[in-house]
Amino acid sequence: MASIPVYRWRLAPDGLATRRQLRALGLRPGGQEVAAQLKRPRRRRDPLVAYLYRIDTAKPVRPMTPAKWAALAKANAARRICPECRRDAGYVIPPSLGMCTSCAFPDEQRAA
Repeated sequence: MASIPVYRWRLAPDGLATRRQLRALGLRPGGQEVAAQLKRPRRRRDPLVAYLYRIDTAKPVRPMTPAKWAALAKANAARRICPECRRDAGYVIPPSLGMCTSCAFPDEQRAA
């Protein structure tokens, strides 16, 4: 197995892109192998690593179907329902609280 080339931060050649960069171009890796690595050194920690893919062999992003849009809307709506009071909070409920702020801090709501 041949090792893949490793480039320093901002020194990768043209024609290679990360997954995010491909997505911004409306592309996806499409099953291709990683073409190279990008390493960004950090102090006192391991370097950040990003995988690079070839742009010329990337495929277009698959379009969202109506079923996928519906599933996404349902999942986002579920994140807004408080498990305690079963009401739509009007915002995404923070995982740190696990419930809407009215249920998490009932004393503060009465005082205001």
